[in-house]
Amino acid sequence: MTSQQHTLWLAGSILAVLTLASVVGWILKAKVETGGPHSVIDNLNARVRAWWLMLAVLSLALLGGKTGVIVLFAFASFVAFREYATIAPTRRGDHGVLLVAFFIVTPLQYLLVWMDWYGLYSIFIPVYGFLVLPTLAALRGDVPNFMQRTATLQWGLMICVFCISHVPALLTLQIPGYEDRNAFLVVFLILIVQSSDVLQYVWGKLFGRIKIAPLVSPSKTLAGFLGGIVCTTVLGAALWWITPFTPLQAAAISLVLALMGFLGGLVMSAIKRDRGVKDWGTMIEGHGGMLDRLDSVCFSAPVFFHIVRYWWSA
Repeated sequence: MTSQQHTLWLAGSILAVLTLASVVGWILKAKVETGGPHSVIDNLNARVRAWWLMLAVLSLALLGGKTGVIVLFAFASFVAFREYATIAPTRRGDHGVLLVAFFIVTPLQYLLVWMDWYGLYSIFIPVYGFLVLPTLAALRGDVPNFMQRTATLQWGLMICVFCISHVPALLTLQIPGYEDRNAFLVVFLILIVQSSDVLQYVWGKLFGRIKIAPLVSPSKTLAGFLGGIVCTTVLGAALWWITPFTPLQAAAISLVLALMGFLGGLVMSAIKRDRGVKDWGTMIEGHGGMLDRLDSVCFSAPVFFHIVRYWWSA
């Protein structure tokens, strides 16, 4: 099967699934609940609408090739870091550091990815950003809670920029026999992680009784976790044909991605609870901000990138 045929099959399958989900959601809303408010159905429909939006935006980015995907995720990182910084404990002395992080560090990270300079973009933020940003903060002389503020901003930069930048970095990998098809790796990652979120939510609402971390994320249940992980693993195996993996390898990698996505969602929920907010933002109507959609991607993207790079890349 050619790359074009793969694209058509994948696009057709995704559109069919989303259309079915939209129809089912509409029927549940109109018939089962007679159009009245219902938290579960409304949340599920909001997730489906978010999927339609993400599909449209990602499709446009993929049409722009490597540059289009990098620009998309650079924008996503910028918005996600802004959401994070909005609820972070900062002071006036941090404003200059934030400007450097937003308008110098973030663009440079994605420029290095575009240049395919792995030796630098893999250490730019965790090494040079780690050293330079607190130095700039110290020069401002604003010392109250200095360690907490600095650590908070550095961790946010790692999660929102460094980790997310590994999604477009997949396009730079050289995989023998898989030339000019790396965009499928981006699609595979997003599909698996986002599907895992939805499936865990559905299984949790249907059969969830035992909560995993009720004080952190009341919606995460043991049944939801197990059901979502198993279904996501099966889905990953079924999508092996768009990857350089065998069905068994695709299943194993999907299992890892689902686990990392779950952990990402759990950690980011803990931060929201600590700061007393329900959502990171209001960018996606009825479904929070950019980080609410990418929290699981933050943890899974770098893991997926390095699995592929060290085991499949030339």
